[in-house]
Parts: sequence; C-alpha cells; structure tokens
Amino acid sequence: MTKDILLSISGLQFMAGEDGPGEPVEVITPGDYYKKNDKHYVLYDEVMEGYEGNTRNIIKVSPNCLDITKKGLNNVHMIFEKNKKNVTYYYTPFGSLLIGIDAKHVKVAETEENINVTVNYDLEVNYEFLANCNITVNIKSREAGDFRLS
Repeated sequence: MTKDILLSISGLQFMAGEDGPGEPVEVITPGDYYKKNDKHYVLYDEVMEGYEGNTRNIIKVSPNCLDITKKGLNNVHMIFEKNKKNVTYYYTPFGSLLIGIDAKHVKVAETEENINVTVNYDLEVNYEFLANCNITVNIKSREAGDFRLS
C-alpha cells in the first residue's frame, strides 16, 4: 500500500419503524495512509458546506475494530468493536449527541493494494435505538489504477 490512497466510505441505515433502508451515503476522497504496530491508519480532511474550516479525520483499522476520530467542526471518537457497545458524544456545530455504537460484525479484508472494512452495527441516540446501520470503508492505493465508483 502506498502513502497516497483513495478512500471510499459508504453507509446505509435501516430506521426503526420504516420499510426498507434509507438513502445510502457515500464519500470518496484522497487521503494519506501508513501502517504502525500492525494497525492501518488513514488521514483525510472533510469540508462541511456553508462553514469555514474543516474536520480532520483519522481512521484506524485493526483485525476486529474500526476506530474513527474527527477533530474540527465535528468532534467525535467512534469505536466499532465486534460484539462490544461503545458510547461517546458527537459534537457538531448544531449541538452534541450522546451516541451508542453496538457493532455486531466487523470484517477486514486486506490485499497488497486494498483494504476493505465492513461493519454492521446498531446505533442509539441518548440511549434509544435509532437504526441498524452498515458502513463500508475501502482504502485503495492510488497506484493500483483500478478504483471504480460503485
């Protein structure tokens, strides 16, 4: 894997009481990659439309865990660990939310130029169930040349 990567993060929520999934959300952005102590790290900046400044994102991937830290306009440290519930505050320009993340499934697939992470989790807000969610993170070396939009 090279330092320069393309990152795709896509998510889908199945809201309580609704038929079928909600609208999928996908972000594709360049980022920086490195590996340290058998963990994969990705750093990238996120711009929020209508606001000055940005949010610095750090993604850490290990065999059964996806760890996402946001610092800037939005601030949060989310940990998706298989069969473990983690609670944290998500600070936004609109206020803060207490969120619970109960990861049911975390799968990491790794090749020479690609890392694919899939997570299925239950999302709570203020200790109330909100949705079943799926998130997929794809980290691909820019030199691979086979990055495709899905």
